[in-house]
Amino acid sequence: MPEVDIPFVIKICGITNEEDARAAVHAGANALGFNFYPKSPRYIDLARARAIAECVPARVLSVGVFVNANEEELIEASSEVPLDVLQVHGEFTAPHLASSLRVWRAIQASAPPAFLDPQIEAHLLDSPTAQYGGSGTTFDWMLAAAFPLRKIVAGGLDAGNVAEAIRLARPWGVDASSRLESQPGKKDPARVAQFVQAAVMAFRQPQRVSR
Repeated sequence: MPEVDIPFVIKICGITNEEDARAAVHAGANALGFNFYPKSPRYIDLARARAIAECVPARVLSVGVFVNANEEELIEASSEVPLDVLQVHGEFTAPHLASSLRVWRAIQASAPPAFLDPQIEAHLLDSPTAQYGGSGTTFDWMLAAAFPLRKIVAGGLDAGNVAEAIRLARPWGVDASSRLESQPGKKDPARVAQFVQAAVMAFRQPQRVSR
């Protein structure tokens, strides 16, 4: 697994167009999520994601979001799009990929699996939802505080609550999508900027990040 080289992650997920990507990068986000789950209102195909990701600065992580994807699908996407991270939801049948690729495993914060693979770079803790994220609902951040491995907190985050989530959960990163939108798949630049600013300020407080 490649070495982690950023102190904390601020990810804007569900990027579907260049305008939203530019706004997120300008605001200071250091990770952008491209959702390859066809049932998501934020779905993007590989060709469109590639066109956007190729314009993303090297300092910003391009994260592919997958649901119940098999090894062939993950490898194909990684070869088609310049992805830095694979974020996997649902079934993950190719854990050995984490030895050579950066993998973030999404799990429900209230029901973590019995076995946690230490080769996974980070676990994304999300609210329970049948849609595999994007619900806009939060969970008890104290559940994240007790999680023993590197973690990213998702689920209903925005500028109004991200500082409290960071204070309580002490994560390595935060991930937001639906609450930063003017409509599904379209980000509101002001909400994105406010979220990133609030997250940066919270992460810069001493003793906040649990590694």
